[in-house]
Amino acid sequence: MLLYAGPMNEQAKAATERMRELSDEQIRERIVQLGFGGDRDRFEMFTAALREALPDDVTVVLRGSVVIGVRWEDGAPFDADGPGTSDLDLTLVGGDILKLWHDDAFYIPKLHTAPLNDDTPESCPALVPLRRALCNIAERPVNLQATSSLVQYVRDVLLDQPYYTLVAAADKQPAQDEPNAEARA
Repeated sequence: MLLYAGPMNEQAKAATERMRELSDEQIRERIVQLGFGGDRDRFEMFTAALREALPDDVTVVLRGSVVIGVRWEDGAPFDADGPGTSDLDLTLVGGDILKLWHDDAFYIPKLHTAPLNDDTPESCPALVPLRRALCNIAERPVNLQATSSLVQYVRDVLLDQPYYTLVAAADKQPAQDEPNAEARA
């Protein structure tokens, strides 16, 4: 079952267009300000927890209102209902990450999952501890979803859905000038 989110409202369209004019650093700063209350250390802890817990071949992208600054459905600002009320939507892309989800937790079988959140902890029990840790670090709800590279491509190129890459699979590889990089590669 594929869920259709409906058309983007005018405020979200405008926010998306404004976001496209920002540099990656400016988008990251918006994410730190909105999603982490301006606390860069919590943001760094969040991304470090993802790097540590997930396989090297998984890329983590952040989607939704923390990226564009407003909700897709109604154009309300991030955290419009009070501090910590907006969630962070993470999509895990690639590798064997899809194998962790139960068969009945897919929107598109074996290609795109439903989110792991408080209402659906049984959909991917293996990632519940990571999700809890991320919620504690972010001090807000965090949703985890997995998708194939193909679906990520469709969402990016064909559907033009904005996202920000938090952790690229390549980010997890040791730097070439790092001591003993070859031993860990």
